[in-house]
Amino acid sequence: MSKREYGQFCGLARASEMLGQRWTLLILRDLLVGPRTYSELVAGLPGIPSNLLATRLRELEESGLIVREARSGMDRSIVYAVTGRGSELQPALDALSRWGAADMHEPREGEIVTEASLVSALRSGIENGTTPEGTTIRYTIRAGAAVAQASVGDGSIAVAPGENPDADLVITAGPGFRDLLAGALDPQAAVDQGLVTVEGDPGLLVPFVNAFVVPYTADTASR
Repeated sequence: MSKREYGQFCGLARASEMLGQRWTLLILRDLLVGPRTYSELVAGLPGIPSNLLATRLRELEESGLIVREARSGMDRSIVYAVTGRGSELQPALDALSRWGAADMHEPREGEIVTEASLVSALRSGIENGTTPEGTTIRYTIRAGAAVAQASVGDGSIAVAPGENPDADLVITAGPGFRDLLAGALDPQAAVDQGLVTVEGDPGLLVPFVNAFVVPYTADTASR
């Protein structure tokens, strides 16, 4: 029996064998945002040793969770992408993201926000989100060097990496962003206190919060 096997005929044990290695979940998080080249994965996972990334990618390929494929069009570079089997993990990763974020307030020293982590954080709140009727609002969200875009309206919420050049509101996350999405900070108070900055109609921050709210329990969030 290899070191990675638990010797139990159990779905959780099998999932742990496939996903329990260091960096595996973060690699899948990035690939669930979109296909990535090897160099793009390295850039989005600062601190991962190159040989370890190569090992994890090989393991995920062997498990049938990702594949290598060529990009379409003029750019024929090789990218890694999740398979249908791999994409089934998104609800589980979103749930883990919500669970982990309950104890987070400010970044620890040396921690950064990446494009994929920002998209993942926003996407994890969609499950509880509500949207305005009759209109679609477009957003650009900035957190440090990371940028994401979102559209909210008529029962639909979408998140993607990168800037929306036609955004109705640009949001720059500040120290109050997590509490804003947790429902612990009023949107207008967040703007008035400079905890979140916006470019555009500040009233559009309310439907954004309604779309991406992550209601943490009071006892967990206050630890």
